[in-house]
Amino acid sequence: MARITGAGSTRLTFRTAGDPQGPPIVFVHGWGASSRAWAGQLSDLSLAQYQLIAVDLRGHGESDAPADGYDEPAVWANDLAAVLEHRGGPAVLVGWSYGGLVVTDYLRERGTAGVAGVVYVGALTEMGRDRAGGTIGSAWDGIMRPALSEDPDEAVPALTTLAKRMTATPLPGPDLQRSVGDMLRVPPSVRKALFRRDIGSAEVLAAIDVPVLITHGTADTVVAPASAEYAAGKISTAIVRWFEEVGHMPFVERRAEFNAALIEFVGPVANH
Repeated sequence: MARITGAGSTRLTFRTAGDPQGPPIVFVHGWGASSRAWAGQLSDLSLAQYQLIAVDLRGHGESDAPADGYDEPAVWANDLAAVLEHRGGPAVLVGWSYGGLVVTDYLRERGTAGVAGVVYVGALTEMGRDRAGGTIGSAWDGIMRPALSEDPDEAVPALTTLAKRMTATPLPGPDLQRSVGDMLRVPPSVRKALFRRDIGSAEVLAAIDVPVLITHGTADTVVAPASAEYAAGKISTAIVRWFEEVGHMPFVERRAEFNAALIEFVGPVANH
């Protein structure tokens, strides 16, 4: 693990694996998660030819949790730029769930500078009422408000329910508890702030001029498959890979299949 300074002097932590001289792949996790979500990629020997970097977003994991900045695209872009500048590029950016919005913020602010390709995984690319690229699913039914609560009697059961709904196939107990633990490490004020956004991305997505892979589980009830369909319709360079009967975490539920798809995509892109 290592630390760098992101926007506003925020200290960001990231994990590294693989060949430090290889083409970089930067993994960006989702709401309430951490870089530990990508353990199945960082430990896979088939990916060891690449420089693998998994960042803890501000407010998550081992990174600092400043009071503000969570609704500012430039802040997210500058955080991600700090990671890219530290490791060298161009990199393939892999954004899962809310991490897809963070990657899109980088593209919004900086274009594809330093970016070899983009992989969206169960991703949001927009946020706000009636934003098609931010369509959520039934996993949030009945738990949105308590999941953001400061009251642990409300938050803990709601976050546990959300963790269970992340996958179509139940996670092992220890893995589920680690997921809940990561959510609880995020201060309630940050969990709320991450949802206080109203932003569209149609023009940003249409302007992407590097290869894009969109992966999504057909049984994802956290971020609806409609969000992937929206992004695919806007990005001219996109190819779509559906994971049948898989929920919000194809990189966990179908680790080998996901990693193979990632290698298939990254190989030509990294060597371009």
